[in-house]
Amino acid sequence: MNYKTSNYAAFYVDEPFNASNLGANATRDFCFYNMLKVWKGLDNSFPFIDSHSKTYNVRDCSDWETTLKPRLRERLRLSKNIILFLSSVTKNSKTLREEIDYGINALELPIIVIYPDFKEKQSILTNGNRLSRSVEQLWEKLPVFRDLKYKVPILHIPLNKELIRSALLDKDFMVNTSYKTGDFFY
Repeated sequence: MNYKTSNYAAFYVDEPFNASNLGANATRDFCFYNMLKVWKGLDNSFPFIDSHSKTYNVRDCSDWETTLKPRLRERLRLSKNIILFLSSVTKNSKTLREEIDYGINALELPIIVIYPDFKEKQSILTNGNRLSRSVEQLWEKLPVFRDLKYKVPILHIPLNKELIRSALLDKDFMVNTSYKTGDFFY
């Protein structure tokens, strides 16, 4: 039996993915995923459990249909939620579309959206009680997310370590313990 104990990080990287010569590390959204791993490395109590480390890695030149897509799906099936990094540099890539579509439609995984362009919770809100137009405009960068997000609980947070810690511990944003769909923020 596979236990859903990890967090699936979804982020934009240039396609085709290339880890050589900086490759993904030069892609801004990927750097934020690495930041979560660093926080975990420096503080074992930081509640990030990386789904990407649960299966073996694949080569950059691996076939999409026979290797890459099945591996992404396997990692998603082991996950209790998706952490989506959505920023001004995010692009509508095949990988992101697959991760979000499969995560929502097949697995009903709650999503914690981290907006790296914003640092404080007030910066993602208008009048303190609704998400800002700037945040909503970022959804246009990933239409599959924009169009499917109503199906699962979505937590919107800025890039703030303590808010991320709280989000990762929040049972309302874990599969099998979440109960409401829609948009939420702290």
